[in-house]
Amino acid sequence: MSSTESMPYRTLGRTGERVSLIGLGGFHLGRPTEQEAVRIVRTALDNGVNFLDNAWDYNDGQSEIRVGKALKDGYRARAFVMTKIDARTKQVAIHQIEESLHRLQVDTIDLLQFHEVIRPQDADIVFSPDGAIEAALEAKRAGKIRYIGFTGHKDPDIHLRMLNTAFAHGFNFDTVQMPLNVMDPHYRSFEKQVLPVLVQHGIGVLGMKPIGDAIFLRSLVVTPIECLHYSMNLPTSVVITGCESMEILHQALEAARTFRPLTPEKVSALLAKTAKVASQGEFELYKTSQFFDSTHYHPEWLA
Repeated sequence: MSSTESMPYRTLGRTGERVSLIGLGGFHLGRPTEQEAVRIVRTALDNGVNFLDNAWDYNDGQSEIRVGKALKDGYRARAFVMTKIDARTKQVAIHQIEESLHRLQVDTIDLLQFHEVIRPQDADIVFSPDGAIEAALEAKRAGKIRYIGFTGHKDPDIHLRMLNTAFAHGFNFDTVQMPLNVMDPHYRSFEKQVLPVLVQHGIGVLGMKPIGDAIFLRSLVVTPIECLHYSMNLPTSVVITGCESMEILHQALEAARTFRPLTPEKVSALLAKTAKVASQGEFELYKTSQFFDSTHYHPEWLA
């Protein structure tokens, strides 16, 4: 079935933008061939997905390049394009923003986010004189970006520090991206610590890692649809999931189309199933290891 009418949409915080319940993860677009990646993006857009996730560093820029090719032939008008930069300093941030614009072949990036805020000092550096926030604000004034957010997957306390540092500088992020999934409530929980702050301040909630890059499925206690529905049941504006094949894309589309608010009993049952396996973060490697920390392996990207 190809229909935009059956795709649920939600409001992206106080921006007022309407975004699809499912967002297409950018990193996974580097896994298939370029032709197949373009097909996945366009099929997603044809089926009502309008939120496209990406990052300057994904697959050495190939993810942005592939999305840029997919957005030709009128597809740009259907997409809310988000990408992320790693830079913490102004000059390098300017360079990365310009590179992303060029690769994506767009005049304006709808949402720019600071990527991998996973270190306590990140907030102070971004908001310091000649920090990356200055580059983002200049790009916004120039019409090159529309909204500003940040992402991270390591620790709720680091997210709270970034938010509080922004508040102290008189700045309120438009969006925040973080892991929100059926494992998260049991260990170093973003849902419990950060989500209420975002809702209070009208910040768009971008849920990511709903299936943990399929690692959650190794627990043998939850299905992909259960995972996606749990994340959708939270006050998320969009649930971003990686789709490296048409099969996985159609699974995500099915999850969005069949989602109905979960009863408290259903939520309790899902959390009961994951409580034991998730208690030490065993399946949330992005919290407990450096496996997902791309800027750990490439600190030069931070400048």
